[in-house]
Amino acid sequence: MEYEDKAGRPSRPPSPKQNVRKNLDFEPLSTTALILEDRPANLPAKPAEEAQKHRQQYEEMVVQAKKRELKEAQRRKKQLEERCKVEESIGNAVLTWNNEILPNWETMWCSKKVRDLWWQGIPPSVRGKVWSLAIGNELNITHELFDICLARAKERWRSLSTGGSEVENEDAGFSAADREASLELIKLDISRTFPNLCIFQQGGPYHDMLHSILGAYTCYRPDVGYVQGMSFIAAVLILNLDTADAFIAFSNLLNKPCQMAFFRVDHGLMLTYFAAFEVFFEENLPKLFAHFKKNNLTADIYLIDWIFTLYSKSLPLDLACRIWDVFCRDGEEFLFRTALGILKLFEDILTRMDFIHSAQFLTRLPEDLPADEVFAAISTVQMQSRNKKWAQVLSALQKDSRDMEKGSPSLRH
Repeated sequence: MEYEDKAGRPSRPPSPKQNVRKNLDFEPLSTTALILEDRPANLPAKPAEEAQKHRQQYEEMVVQAKKRELKEAQRRKKQLEERCKVEESIGNAVLTWNNEILPNWETMWCSKKVRDLWWQGIPPSVRGKVWSLAIGNELNITHELFDICLARAKERWRSLSTGGSEVENEDAGFSAADREASLELIKLDISRTFPNLCIFQQGGPYHDMLHSILGAYTCYRPDVGYVQGMSFIAAVLILNLDTADAFIAFSNLLNKPCQMAFFRVDHGLMLTYFAAFEVFFEENLPKLFAHFKKNNLTADIYLIDWIFTLYSKSLPLDLACRIWDVFCRDGEEFLFRTALGILKLFEDILTRMDFIHSAQFLTRLPEDLPADEVFAAISTVQMQSRNKKWAQVLSALQKDSRDMEKGSPSLRH
């Protein structure tokens, strides 16, 4: 056209066919648009019936496309409305926790209103504060004590970096001084802690904080030292609390009887916990219990990892935090109640699996578990057997612990 203008010759007006698509209300895909185009001049024209048929097919495609778009728009709108409701609910809950519950903690924390609100999940913005209050500080750990333990840990790190001979130790039964050498093991596990988040690994924003808490704890409790699984517990606390407060909560949490039994690898007491769990397992899920017994699938195979990490490694992080919410309120009993809830949720699947597949499934739970479904299953679990509650059953089994043998726990007492 530019050449024709310069040559003084008028340019040809655009063909009407070039404006066909511009006049359409709906812009079709290229494959559907071919239906509307006339055939090239060197080919025979479409018969009228064929052209009409193609026009109808095209219009049907447009209608279906618009329906899909409308359905997708409605889906997005519904998601947005649900998200707004959730955010509004969380906002109201935050106000309730901050203005009513936390200022009157001692008198309100055990009320039915608070317990119901607690079950629905603690808002992230107040979760750390609630956890700290619920866990308590029976050990009377101060921020100053944390600083002392951390300074000692750093001194130990410097000693390890120089290759001191004191870092060598046995796997078990070593002295309190040698326990501190487990600081070196921390470095290995930090890189495996929530690897998908990429925040605890070397160079991540929370790497040093996690390293500090775990290192300080090994100096605070050299008789326990560092045990695999601790890094996940500390990491969850770090996501909700400042460093010193996370250390205080971490130390008090690990000092609870159940956690201490597992992290000190007290085999006798661990077997007692497994035996107590299986009492309630048989009570709540007799069919699955019998299936597991037939296949020799004992509780320790899947429970150890769940208890060691308080489900933070086995479940999606947001769901694990909700488990922690109620665990901080109800104590160790809720850990085993949660286990029964998970088994109940997947009872139909598990009863069709053999030993290998059941073990694999329970040690690698689905990554998209809906929190509401898990808590609905947990809510149906009854922690009472023959009019005895969890604490009573556990206490009775502890008294009879001398009859427990090493290996798989006995299934009934």
